[in-house]
Amino acid sequence: MAHKGRGPDIDSVNAVGLTGKYPLAYCTGVGDVFRALADLTRRTILDELAERDDQTLFELCSRLATRHQLSLTRQAVSQHLDVLEAAGLVRTRRDGRYKFHSINRAPLIHLVDRWAARE
Repeated sequence: MAHKGRGPDIDSVNAVGLTGKYPLAYCTGVGDVFRALADLTRRTILDELAERDDQTLFELCSRLATRHQLSLTRQAVSQHLDVLEAAGLVRTRRDGRYKFHSINRAPLIHLVDRWAARE
């Protein structure tokens, strides 16, 4: 059974008898990473988090405005963070009334491992 707006799930791929890396490349999860990385603003947010982890929404908005001349609303940045979090590229933790965002490199490592040249 296919997921709405996504590729087939692993069970339906295996039921058809396909082998190899098809499930890794086309099933849920990896596609979300590619969709998240397709947007320049989200890549810029990841750059900021890679440079300095544990940032609040206010800090990210300030850095995007001053360092990249991106005048986005907090709501827009928050929506981008939601997409990045859904793709597994950003982790969020709460501390009191503050929400801190950090980069999660694990999904990227899986992609690099798949296509990196082996010597």
